[in-house]
Amino acid sequence: MSERKKTWQTIAHEAQQYRDATISRIKPDVPQTPSTLPRNVMDIPGKLLSPDEIQITELPVEELADMLRLRKVSAMTVTLAFLRRAGVAQKLANCVTELLPESALERARYLDEYYATNGKPLGPLHGVPISVKEHIGMKGLRLNAGYIAWWDEIAKEDAHVLQILERAGAVFHARTTQPQSLMHLETDSNLYGVTVNPYNRDVSAGGSSGGEGALIALRGSCLGIGTDVGGKSWLLLLMKCLISGAHIYSTTLGSIRSPAANNGLYGFKPTAFRVPTDGWSSIMAGADTISSVVGPLSTSLGGIALFMKVIIDAKPWLSEPALIPMPWNSNSQIFLKHSLKIGVLAHDGVVTPHPPITNALNSVVAKLMKLPGVSIVPWKPHLHEEAWAIISSLYFADAGKADASVIAESGEPWRPLTTWIIKENPCVKNLSMGELAYWQEEREIYRKEYANAWNATATGQNKDTGALEGLMDVILCPAGPGVAPSHNTAKYWSYTSQWNLLDYPAVVFPVSKSDKNVDRPDKYKPMSGADSDQWALYNPEKFDGLPVALQLVGRRFEDEKVLGILDYIIPSIGLPFVEFP
Repeated sequence: MSERKKTWQTIAHEAQQYRDATISRIKPDVPQTPSTLPRNVMDIPGKLLSPDEIQITELPVEELADMLRLRKVSAMTVTLAFLRRAGVAQKLANCVTELLPESALERARYLDEYYATNGKPLGPLHGVPISVKEHIGMKGLRLNAGYIAWWDEIAKEDAHVLQILERAGAVFHARTTQPQSLMHLETDSNLYGVTVNPYNRDVSAGGSSGGEGALIALRGSCLGIGTDVGGKSWLLLLMKCLISGAHIYSTTLGSIRSPAANNGLYGFKPTAFRVPTDGWSSIMAGADTISSVVGPLSTSLGGIALFMKVIIDAKPWLSEPALIPMPWNSNSQIFLKHSLKIGVLAHDGVVTPHPPITNALNSVVAKLMKLPGVSIVPWKPHLHEEAWAIISSLYFADAGKADASVIAESGEPWRPLTTWIIKENPCVKNLSMGELAYWQEEREIYRKEYANAWNATATGQNKDTGALEGLMDVILCPAGPGVAPSHNTAKYWSYTSQWNLLDYPAVVFPVSKSDKNVDRPDKYKPMSGADSDQWALYNPEKFDGLPVALQLVGRRFEDEKVLGILDYIIPSIGLPFVEFP
């Protein structure tokens, strides 16, 4: 007689028990949290952990790396502190799929012994704890991509990006939550439930890397790995064979930047084909629709830059030929020898940002205008509504049939935002090869139009080479229509998806916090139906005290320039304007 198939509820219960068991193996025991939690839980870890644990876990990444490099603190001490704080974070925000106490502490012990024997650290990330979004392959561990049916799938190898980080001395201590289908700006699955925002448990931590966002906000990690965007056409049809090689498909539009913005963090979406994707995502050669990327979330911009430098200094293109052989240029000052021209996108022509975003943008612009050598120019959105039609047509070229099949396999229910993006999205259709080719051509036409619009900002041409001069350097814009939204309402993606379609590098950074007394609705006329829908969600009282973030965007392969300019702006105008933990 065949074994009776487990119900989806049984599998979800097993997943949560497994997660809880990994936390229970941490010694000393992870402190118990209050039985009734307040709306804002950001200060609770500081009341439960030791002063030394608090000090270690609240250091910026670059400072922690320096302390480990100089042997002012041991890898074992650091790893245990972050494991315990990550355990507390899980109890507060439901952000972890499992902790890795045995492997993380064994790794830390090895690193301490290596330093004692060799008199030097293993690499630039020696002893730095790094958290990892669950669908990035780790050898011998599960890869479920938010689906009940794939709970027992096991990765056969470490993802390429993890191999590089490990060689640089990193310690992997936590794996984090993701939504069903990976196609939400929310983190919500039947396996683990909803990941909440630690600044306000009634609102979203973002997605699809929302587990990373909440964990890092609570300082259960200082540096984490997320993923951003990707066309899913044809991918799920290949998943059973891809998972066996630790390949998991890609995620939603803005999946690094949304959690970073919602949780007051720094998050970076690099240009595609700079950071390795082998071992977590696979797209049929020549059939990629929207390129997928791996990128960092961090408590500091220094952590973002350190991650990028370590990865690209390893020359990953030598073993992953699809990557661009382009070394990392860390000298940000090279981009500041000329006057800095910043384009300001106040809105995208479709949805007007809520008052906290507009007020933050105006404050940043006012301070930038006082800096010598900085010029501010308005940036008119070029057909951003058309961009959404293109990108949303390319996300599910099989009309979501493969997703539906995986959901049906276990009998798990559709989560609300999975239903919305697949079943209620008028652009989701079963595309023929010809129709897919049409939308890919539209994508390329749009990219050229946008490049031409950017080129039109030039003030002249070099007489000898003909190269354009005086171009706009970067675009400063919202990272979303508002602060972290209420659960199951994140249905406007275009402030992040726009740059995925164009494959432009973009970094999100914290600016301030929403203030119910200041961020009041003013005279407002909706630009579209979507605008009316989004403004109906705005509630100054409910959103009071939430992080407010903005986004800096550059042209393809100008990743270093984007980070370098932000590195110049932050101390120049005193960002963020309020204190973040």
